[in-house]
Amino acid sequence: MNLARTSKVVAQAFDAALVEAGGTLPVWLTLLSVKSKELANQRELAGMIGIQGATLTHHLNAMETQGLLTRRRDPENRRVHQVALTEAGEALFEKLRLAAVAFDKRLRAGIPDDRLAEFAEVLAMLRRNAEASQS
Repeated sequence: MNLARTSKVVAQAFDAALVEAGGTLPVWLTLLSVKSKELANQRELAGMIGIQGATLTHHLNAMETQGLLTRRRDPENRRVHQVALTEAGEALFEKLRLAAVAFDKRLRAGIPDDRLAEFAEVLAMLRRNAEASQS
């Protein structure tokens, strides 16, 4: 329960930091995923973010309306849409990136690097154990 409670508090605080910077967690994850891949199709994007295609479509429609990204059909497969950031999307990405870096710094404050490394290892073990129990 401690892990779940901590995860919820951290997620809410991170979302609040993103809102203060002019975004939301879904917008940040979408911008980050598109930015990390020059052009991503919507199916890959949904998988990278961890949401369903219909939910992603809702987010992409809103972000396209706001001028943050463009979608175009892949010339090699007309059923696939490719997604790219606009200048406004790039600017918001940078603003949210700075907010994410500041949040991460605040979150890690006072924790020695060796403890953070150990914590990362424990989280990786928990994730592997949880994944193993699902198979």
